[in-house]
Amino acid sequence: MTELRNIGVVGCGTMGAGIAQTVIQAGLDVVVVETDDDRLQRGFTTIVSSLSKLVEKGLLEDEAKSAAQQRLRGSTELSALAGCDLIIEAIVEDLAAKQTLFRQLDALCRPETVFASNTSSLSITQMAGVVSPARQTRFLGLHFFNPVPRMALVEVVRSFLTDAAVAEQVTAFVQAIGKTPVQATDKTGFIVNRLLVPYSLDAIRALEEGVGSIADIDQAMKLGAGHPMGPLMLNDLVGLDVLLNVANVMYDAFRERRFAPPPLLTRMVAAGWLGRKTGRGFYDYSDPKQPKPMTLQ
Repeated sequence: MTELRNIGVVGCGTMGAGIAQTVIQAGLDVVVVETDDDRLQRGFTTIVSSLSKLVEKGLLEDEAKSAAQQRLRGSTELSALAGCDLIIEAIVEDLAAKQTLFRQLDALCRPETVFASNTSSLSITQMAGVVSPARQTRFLGLHFFNPVPRMALVEVVRSFLTDAAVAEQVTAFVQAIGKTPVQATDKTGFIVNRLLVPYSLDAIRALEEGVGSIADIDQAMKLGAGHPMGPLMLNDLVGLDVLLNVANVMYDAFRERRFAPPPLLTRMVAAGWLGRKTGRGFYDYSDPKQPKPMTLQ
């Protein structure tokens, strides 16, 4: 099969911007599509800022930064993606919205274009079900992890509709952009979230039940289990709204208590305490370098 060199990314939020940056740094051309110019420019600002920090740290040459930026184009029209070899969807984690997008892309793109979703938990098969039978064989999941430029892992998620050769082609792409692929099947949560979400929720339940304080729960898992970050601070990094959404999807699929969102998580999201991105979650990030545990009970 042909090499995937012209890449489309739909959505330029946290994940979309990170994916786009990773791909242009690997020497491939990227077209990013957003719903409006403001969102597109915010995403591009994030990408340029991230590249500039790499230059400041001596991890990227100025020339390489300039070359990477030249490989990045943006648009507010889906038609800009018509010539892409691979399109990676990174929009809101909503099945209906993703299905609508893929229907539109299916009508616009060449038969050989591969479609991929960056979903962390939704069904690849249900998304593929809205495109043509021929496209279904060229449809799979590519689950990147946040922050994308720093996280090495990508889950390559095949449904029973995905052609094996296409999965191999996309796996080679993942390796070409400097990431480490793992193969997963289209089961809710894939590999990482199937294991991580119950752990993340149990940490919140432990806090609710008075097993330990925020600081002590995190310190215990860092020093006792060798984790680089405690579960509650990790939840803040992921985003409490993201965790709640994934937990709801997984609970709907399995109906097991280990996937049920704890009441404290639901209340925090309702209050707008979403973690690091809003400045407050399990920790107060007024000083990002020295976050302080919040008082929640």
